[in-house]
Amino acid sequence: MFFISFSQDLAVLKYKGGGDWYSNPTALPNLIKFCNQNIKTKISEQPQTVETGSTDIFQYPLLHMTGHGNVFFNEDDAENLRNYLISGGFLHIDDNYGMEPFLKKELKKVFPNDELVEIPTSHPIFNIVYKFPNGLPKIHEHDGKRPQALGIFYEDRLVLLFTFESDLGDGWEDPEVHNDPEDVRQKALKMGANIVKYAFEN
Repeated sequence: MFFISFSQDLAVLKYKGGGDWYSNPTALPNLIKFCNQNIKTKISEQPQTVETGSTDIFQYPLLHMTGHGNVFFNEDDAENLRNYLISGGFLHIDDNYGMEPFLKKELKKVFPNDELVEIPTSHPIFNIVYKFPNGLPKIHEHDGKRPQALGIFYEDRLVLLFTFESDLGDGWEDPEVHNDPEDVRQKALKMGANIVKYAFEN
């Protein structure tokens, strides 16, 4: 087990499998700026990139993972990620549309005995700074399904959040990328700020 020495910084998770882990390049910098301005964080403006199997992940209280396609964790990746999460780390996975079937299979390697469960709207992640009484906001339509916040808990602590059919990261991007209305972008950024605050404090 590694000793975790968290900075107050965020990192993008670079995973194997060929999926576009690097998508939404303006999303995290915009979320960081929003958090520093509105919830008094002091996060470095430029997020780092870390590989799933690297011990570097233990430097960050929050890892962000996104993409549209294939995800693959080898045995070392899965063990490293599990150790990180049960040691106090937090992983937010934002489905950019299309990664869900691959992801669910790979998460079984990380937590073989746990299923993703829907997070109740009463959970602090929906209330810690900004209130989302109806749960996860819908940012982009895609299949028109309802947005779902799914999670894995370890010893009653939410350690992994999978946001599905929402596309928060698109809402964090520069306004001209998707031309989302400002109120939609604000919802995405506020939900993102809740995730950051929860990850930093739990």
